[in-house]
Amino acid sequence: MVALRPVIVVHGGAWAIPDDLVEPHRAGVRRAALEGWKVLNNGGSALDAVEAAVKVMEDDPTFDAGVGSFLNQEGMVELDAAIMDGTNLSAGAVGSVNRVRHPVSLARAVMEHTEHVLMMGEGAHRLAERLGLEMCDPSFFVTERELARWREAKERGFSPRQAFAKDSTVGAVAVDSQGRFAAALSTGGVPNKLPGRVGDVPLIGCGLYADGLKGAVACTGLGESIIRVVLAKSTVDLLGAGLSAQAAAQAAVDLLRRVDGYGGVIVLDRSGRVGYAYNTPRMAVAYVKDGEVWAGV
Repeated sequence: MVALRPVIVVHGGAWAIPDDLVEPHRAGVRRAALEGWKVLNNGGSALDAVEAAVKVMEDDPTFDAGVGSFLNQEGMVELDAAIMDGTNLSAGAVGSVNRVRHPVSLARAVMEHTEHVLMMGEGAHRLAERLGLEMCDPSFFVTERELARWREAKERGFSPRQAFAKDSTVGAVAVDSQGRFAAALSTGGVPNKLPGRVGDVPLIGCGLYADGLKGAVACTGLGESIIRVVLAKSTVDLLGAGLSAQAAAQAAVDLLRRVDGYGGVIVLDRSGRVGYAYNTPRMAVAYVKDGEVWAGV
């Protein structure tokens, strides 16, 4: 591993963010990036940094992750999350959970305390309880805003793809001072989804990927499209072919055209350069590099 200056990049989703929600999104990703940077600046690992950043956004009802997540067709929250360590390609993920305060921490527990990569539903809940993770009632994640959106979807018959105009999955990528890369994601999925639907987030190589030899990527967008082009791994492979972070990010978004998809990516390349791109009206992004924070929507 080559020593690098620590960098963290976070996203709060790529979608048609309305004018009145721009500032909450900018403020939210800025807080998350700074929380992750605090870890890096104190000598912490990239893995700790991305988990810390994502936990901030899971607690922020602005985003479709943790508190404030979208409801499925039955009015329930089902959460997915994943984390990956680029040092040894270890990864952990969870799907369809709703009783764990921070799904991203449960994903890390799967990686570090089991021989598995992906766990679902009640089995994942039992693991969380056994390991002493913070538990909660499913109602903890439900907000009045999302109840209103769910009622509107039921009344007007929105499909998940139509309702996707309101999406804000969260993610983070980081490199620490020892040159270790990591990525993490968390989401409530698409609105009005079928119960049991799982998107790209907990599928390693689709929603996220980290490789210490190449870099790290975290995606956001319509999961069904992202899965079909294995977007995160495809982006990391572009880094391995010599593209810069920004060039790889743009090429990744262009790849979504093959499946009529939309979304965005955040990227860190092996030199610690930042890249991001999206084909939606807006994307919430923040990063901290050389101690300087930038946030935009």
